Amino acid sequence: MGRYLGRRLLELIPVFFGVLLVVFAISHLTPGDPALVMLGERATPEAIERLREELGLKQPLYIQFLRYMGRAVRGDLGHSIQSDERVIVELGQRFPATIELTLAAMLIASGLGILTGIIAAARQNSWFDGASMVTALFGFSMPIFWLGIMMILLFASYLDWFPISGRLDYTIDLARRTNLYVLDGLLSGNWAAVGNALRHLVLPAVTLSTVPLAIIARMTRSSLLEVLRQDYVRTARAKGLAETRVLARHALRNAFIPVITVIGLNVGSLLGGAILTETIFAWPGAGRLVVDAIFARDYPLVQGAVLMIAVLFVVVNLLVDLSYAYLDPRIRYG
Repeated sequence: MGRYLGRRLLELIPVFFGVLLVVFAISHLTPGDPALVMLGERATPEAIERLREELGLKQPLYIQFLRYMGRAVRGDLGHSIQSDERVIVELGQRFPATIELTLAAMLIASGLGILTGIIAAARQNSWFDGASMVTALFGFSMPIFWLGIMMILLFASYLDWFPISGRLDYTIDLARRTNLYVLDGLLSGNWAAVGNALRHLVLPAVTLSTVPLAIIARMTRSSLLEVLRQDYVRTARAKGLAETRVLARHALRNAFIPVITVIGLNVGSLLGGAILTETIFAWPGAGRLVVDAIFARDYPLVQGAVLMIAVLFVVVNLLVDLSYAYLDPRIRYG
């Protein structure tokens, strides 16, 4: 296991290099001048040239890329062109909101998706099986922006059950340690903040969970049906074991490997794809930060955000790979 883990960590180096190279190239080859964005259209040509010199934008692209690579290796992602704040600081303030939203959405999607898939597979061709798969197809096809707006109109505006936007009411005091509001409330014993943060989290998390929930439900059903046709499952049933025990001890563990893979891929996708949900619900996460940075030609901020998303995506997939050996003892890493 140790050798496998070391080999995988070494393989991450060219992956991160490729990510940095592609993002750097795309962000610098798009039309627009960051100096002009910062100074405004009324800036004099002399001031624009002076600022471009200070930012290093007049140097060749390969020199700019090498300098950026050198800083990134040291953990320095540069300074935001808009705010002149360190990129790592801005990302540290906004990424916890995206992580909290992603984890809540995946908790909903994984719990309901796996449960729905298990029941649908155990009762194949029943009314529940048909209804759940049609609902899953409907959820997979649902446009996120439309669903988010409908959720706001129904549950926030009409029924007034949940807040429309934000992460916490301004009247709630919360000692922030991790910027994960639910976790911070639990650590400080502030139950009012925990409840309020959860109420703000419900609508965006449910909206964001619809697509992965549908995928996980269908994958769980398909994988479990394939396992239930295996000879060892028939043998277990022939021994007189209860159906619940056959599912729990013999079928589910083997059926979970492709499901875990899908969950891992969706976690990475949601980290980088929550932009629409964050925009609809005014959720102050990294998605909105990246969109604003792209329009402002804030190259360091865009590069830092994409790099952090890539790191989280790769780490999640590495954890998924390592979980295979736990789920299936026959898998060994050499």
